Amino acid sequence: MRRILLVEPGYRNKYPPLGLMKIATYHKLRGDFVLFAKGCVASLRETKWDRVYVSTLFTFHWKTVIDTIQYYRRAVDSADQIVVGGVMATLLSKELQRETGATVVEGLLNRPGMLDRGDKQIIDVLPPDYGMLKDVDYEYGLEDAYIGYATRGCPNRCGFCAVSRIEPDFVPYLPLKRQVQSIETIYGPKQHLVLLDNNVLASNQFDRIIGDILDLGFERGAHLNGKLRRVDFNQGIDLRLLTVEKMKRLATIALKPLRLAFDNIGLKAQYRKCVRQAVDCGIRNLSTYVLYNYRDTPQDFYDRLRINVEINEELGVLIYSFPMKFIPLDAKDRRHVGRYWNRRLLRGVQCILLATMGKVGTHLDFFEAAFGRTADEFIEIAMMPDEYIINRARHKNDGAAVWLKEFRRLSPKRRTAFLELAGGGSQGFQRMKRTYPALAGHYPAPRESRV
Repeated sequence: MRRILLVEPGYRNKYPPLGLMKIATYHKLRGDFVLFAKGCVASLRETKWDRVYVSTLFTFHWKTVIDTIQYYRRAVDSADQIVVGGVMATLLSKELQRETGATVVEGLLNRPGMLDRGDKQIIDVLPPDYGMLKDVDYEYGLEDAYIGYATRGCPNRCGFCAVSRIEPDFVPYLPLKRQVQSIETIYGPKQHLVLLDNNVLASNQFDRIIGDILDLGFERGAHLNGKLRRVDFNQGIDLRLLTVEKMKRLATIALKPLRLAFDNIGLKAQYRKCVRQAVDCGIRNLSTYVLYNYRDTPQDFYDRLRINVEINEELGVLIYSFPMKFIPLDAKDRRHVGRYWNRRLLRGVQCILLATMGKVGTHLDFFEAAFGRTADEFIEIAMMPDEYIINRARHKNDGAAVWLKEFRRLSPKRRTAFLELAGGGSQGFQRMKRTYPALAGHYPAPRESRV
């Protein structure tokens, strides 16, 4: 019997590590002792393990992942007994192996013998081990949901998306019933169904997938234990592939919410049409990912958010926008600044979202209070010092009012120059102090400039 430690690094994560959950099932079937840990746990570091698995998510968690791997190095006899997989491990595999000496597994565990030579088990088809989540004092929120896939991969090759590298082959159908039934046999019935598909509408088996969902008891209005059930295509669906017929099929299942992506202002007509189709089919709860800091401008980011709020007012629906900041696929931190953005604007968006809990509400008055009545007002707000953005009501008659008055006195040319300096880090800050002292005096110095 081997001693196996499964580790998810200590970053915040809404969803449980599905790969580790399947690895747990694999090792328990082989009679191994398995324990799951979240982050760095001193007592587990001092214990000897035959193998330590570390999962990874986004590449900007680089330092956290490296620190976690190095923390558990003393818990194994050699570095290659630490096995690292997941998104970051796939995208930065060579660098990760060079930095740590760990065994790095790229992509999916979808072939026999990937963890133990000669073993015939395909780990990716195993049911996830929900029981291991009890090993940690951490709430993921999906313990009462079947988690699975109806498809794998995506035929698109979007520049901001890593799916084509992690799941390069598009698989149009996976036996969803088998996945759900295997989970239910071990852990009993679960309330909800969460599907992690990246582009289910691209499947030529879409009708079959909807049929599977209906057969599993997730029709629209379905209840279990007196509570409404819910189906969530968590990664969103491709509005460019939506038709009236597909929308009608989606409306037959317990879909809540309908998740879309509004990544490009050029899709606004198509997006509006898609939302109207959803409403006509009885789907009134939607959630939209809104990409920014990619190839967009701050103005069209604002316009996309406002379109959602206006649709809410017009049609009486609930569309929550979730801004998603673009980070390059190989970035080891979150510092990337898009061509049309600057650091101050990006920080301003973060400050606005602090007050809205990361999402954009459904009412126009609240939206305008948070983001401004126009794109120009949005830029004004986002450029304000953090304290004035986060606690706007407290400062509306003092510091914020003074700052806005000075900002609005700038000519268009000087305003453009100020925006560049304010977003230019410590050097820009020093020049801003000399050139715009009345505005600069409201900002704290950047961290690298503070004494």
